[in-house]
Amino acid sequence: MTPFPQPHSIATLSVASLPLLGTAVDAARTALIALTQLLDPVAGPAAAALAVVVLTVLVRSALLPLSIPQVRGEKTRARLAPRMRELRRRHRDDPRRLLDAQRRLYAEEGASPMGGCLPALAQLPVFTVLYGVFTGPALGGTGGGSPSHTLAGVPLTSALGDVLAGGAGTGLPVFAVLFAVIAAVAWATRRWLTRPALEGAAQAGAPPAPGMGLMSFLPYATVAVAAVVPLAAGLYLATTTVWTLAERLVLRRLVAG
Repeated sequence: MTPFPQPHSIATLSVASLPLLGTAVDAARTALIALTQLLDPVAGPAAAALAVVVLTVLVRSALLPLSIPQVRGEKTRARLAPRMRELRRRHRDDPRRLLDAQRRLYAEEGASPMGGCLPALAQLPVFTVLYGVFTGPALGGTGGGSPSHTLAGVPLTSALGDVLAGGAGTGLPVFAVLFAVIAAVAWATRRWLTRPALEGAAQAGAPPAPGMGLMSFLPYATVAVAAVVPLAAGLYLATTTVWTLAERLVLRRLVAG
């Protein structure tokens, strides 16, 4: 199988406009090429597609230490919810005293209200790099990819619009399965993760933030994104959303709050 085209100028990748991101994109791209060549004897034309999945899983596994404190912070806030609700009732007419009391409570418990947010923010640059690899010249993109990199006959550089414009419709089943997987994960994420979090906040007496009801449907936005990006990026989105759902469900059982 023809290997991926050699590295292009990183300037063509919008996510790699900064030097550090450009270096990271090049490194991830090199890893993707190596994985594709390694899997070629087993997967044939689908080696690049499988490499996208494997690289995503490897990176998500490496980020697992950041996910553990994120889940621990969520469980700590859930455990403190009844006491927070009592503080809000007691100091409902004095916001300053309420804030001081909340700070003391978190200090006594050795916790932080931002404990689960910082690990999530730390992961964003990594996800940005991966997304840049799977949408840019690393898989062809504007740099011209190899047509031998396919999944069930659909080039990894093709988006749904390309398939529809072609008129043949032979690639539609591939995108249909991809969208179905992402939509199913979005439904499960909303049911098992997002809605319980919103209900827990309501039970704690926290006023609902504006737009939170709409935000609970945000996981479904991934389907819309997958519809306009190349197939390789769609595979990344499907893999990372499945991993996120499974990871959170498992860690919530294993990690103490």
